[in-house]
Order: sequence, then C-alpha cells, then structure tokens
Amino acid sequence: MKPTTLSWLRKRKEQKLRFATITAYDYSFAKLFAEEGINVMLVGDSLGMTVQGHDSTLPVTVDDIIYHTRAVRRGAPACLLLADLPFMAYATPEQAFDNAAAVMRAGANMVKIEGGRWLVDTVRMLTERAVPVCGHLGLTPQSVNIFGGYKVQGRDDAAAQTLLDDALALEAAGAQLLVLECVPVALAKHVTEALRIPVIGIGAGNVTDGQILVMHDAFGITGGHIPKFAKNFLSGAGDMRAAVRQYVAEVESGAYPGDEHSFH
Repeated sequence: MKPTTLSWLRKRKEQKLRFATITAYDYSFAKLFAEEGINVMLVGDSLGMTVQGHDSTLPVTVDDIIYHTRAVRRGAPACLLLADLPFMAYATPEQAFDNAAAVMRAGANMVKIEGGRWLVDTVRMLTERAVPVCGHLGLTPQSVNIFGGYKVQGRDDAAAQTLLDDALALEAAGAQLLVLECVPVALAKHVTEALRIPVIGIGAGNVTDGQILVMHDAFGITGGHIPKFAKNFLSGAGDMRAAVRQYVAEVESGAYPGDEHSFH
C-alpha cells in the first residue's frame, strides 16, 4: 500500500473531500483500521483515560507514547501516523526537540501539541528540523485544570477571535495540520476556510476537512460520561469492521457529525 502523506491530505482539502481519522493504541486495531480504509491515525494521550484508566491525560509519559507508537506503526505501516507529545513534554523548545525526536524514531510521521501563539517558536524550530507539527486548539485536554473541566471553547466573539489568531499564527510558523476540539460550528467553519492547511475536527461539526474520534467512543465502549460529539458506530453495524466502514462513509459524505453531535 502506498504511504499516506501530508500532500495527500492537502489535496483532499483542495478538492473538498472529507477524510476520517481515529485514535489507535495497538497493533491489532491499527491493522484493522488500515484494512477498512482509515489512512490517518493518532496515538493520542487519550490513552491515559481509555487504556490506563486515569481521570485525565496528564499522567501519560513520553515513554507511554513511544510504546504505543511502535505498536501502531507495526499494524499500519503505510498510514500517516500522528503522535501526541504529552503534558509538559514541550514546555521549552529544547524539551520539544528531544521528545519529538524520540517519538519520530518510534515511527510517528508528525507530532501533535496543544496550545496557541506561545508555541510559535517551538513549531517553527521543529519544522525547520524536519519534524512536522499538528496543532491542537479549542478544548485542549492537557489544560483541563485551567479550563476547570472539559468545556466548549470559543463561544464569545473575543474567544473566537483569539482562537482564529492562534490558528493563523501556528500555520504561519509551519504547522501542517490543526485539530479543533469542542468549538461552535460557525467558528470551526471560519477557521477551516481561513487556513490553507487541513483542519481535523472533534466536536466541531461537519464543516472541517477531516474528523477524528477516540476509537472507544466510535465503538461505544467509553466508560462514564459520553461526549456529545461521540457516536456508537458499532451499534447496529454487526461487527467492528463494518462499524469502521460506516464511520468512514459517514465522515466522507458529511452525515457525521450531525447537528446532534455539534455545538452552536
């Protein structure tokens, strides 16, 4: 299988063709996802909650990300693989360099980091050193203690303008992708249209270039609170492979996320 590249994603955006992505943490699911048409995967620090059983992403370490990145890469050798740099792994550019290098050596194609304009220098320097960067704005789970919980971001005009300014600054610094999490649909549409780089949404409506779901949400096995944007594709699909195919088809057609999964 031909490897998926960032240029392929940029072409999808230019052609207004949506694409589906998903989190993956092990060999078996990565292989299944690749076989059923998912070309982009994320080893997310969400593994702290879904795999390790913590109540946030904060306990996840770089070594945890490396371990799971190696497993996913073996299962999906041709996918475009993103990997999170976890909490406090990029507090300084020097930390970001060392930790990004370790994650890339484990098999990631790019790293994802949470935050706005304060990361501009780090994004620029990583990009100059051949490390592609995916930004992450809106609800950034590593900042849960600042936000006071998992809350929708960018609801008022000032917050929306700040988020847009952050997105433009990250793109100008060299970011190649952007994840928008839990923001109103109108803001997500504005940001997606303003940026040249592909935008991947989660809880941002069906107006972004791509969608991502935590795999546990897509299969309806999330414990405790179920996010509004989640959909159980396994229910009624019959098996996991059919559920993945349905997820991909609904993302590409724009049927998912629907209005019931979106914020306004």
